[in-house]
Amino acid sequence: MTKWNLTGKKALITVGTKGIGLAIAEEFLSLGAEIFIVARDKKLIDEKVKLWQQKGYTAFGISKDLSNANDRSELFKEVKEKWDSLNILVNNVGTNIRKKTVEFTTAEYEKVLNTNLISTFELSRMFYDMLKKTKQSSIINLSSVAGLTHLRTGSPYGMTKAAMDQLTRNLAVEWAEDNIRVNSIAPWYIDTPLVEKLMKDKEYYNEVLSRTPMNRIGKPEEVASLAAYLCMDSAAFITGQTIAVDGGFTVYGF
Repeated sequence: MTKWNLTGKKALITVGTKGIGLAIAEEFLSLGAEIFIVARDKKLIDEKVKLWQQKGYTAFGISKDLSNANDRSELFKEVKEKWDSLNILVNNVGTNIRKKTVEFTTAEYEKVLNTNLISTFELSRMFYDMLKKTKQSSIINLSSVAGLTHLRTGSPYGMTKAAMDQLTRNLAVEWAEDNIRVNSIAPWYIDTPLVEKLMKDKEYYNEVLSRTPMNRIGKPEEVASLAAYLCMDSAAFITGQTIAVDGGFTVYGF
């Protein structure tokens, strides 16, 4: 058997129904993993899980809002009923509100913080014991290049992504003795339904390409393949890293 697989690994993926999360879910399944997805859209979850099960994959899903503490607790109970341990946690849930800093209401920036950062922190803590049980597990935090440099995404979004990268470093060191590896993936613009709306502005689209050495936006599968590799035994000595999937954007100078 090739070492490039996730056979038998159990993976929880937040927002595994569309975009990058969906690509990660399908990549993991194709490599032999069992998956559990969580998102807010119950109908979409049911459709995806049914389709995967019909193809012979082991997949489960539940509808929850991970910015809500009660929903996080209910998710934990559901996963615990299915599995007694966890190999992989992918913290992919995220949201944004694009505004100037002084225009944010308290409720708006708290929503961004609770969805992007607090959920990542709390889920990592919540599933710590299950991850520790497997003696070789991985957490993947879906960060953003907005956490590495200034973008026009709004400061709360950038704050949460930078904090996720620091959380990655802290947990990688703190939990190394438990054989829990923690890494971040920081994408630039990726061809997802959310980005598609932004890219309809041709002037903005051309500006994005002008700042991207590879002169295109990325594909969800290009993020998913990195996520899969980082969870493999082949990547057993990689932890605490933030890896940009950005076509060279973050290293492009004058």
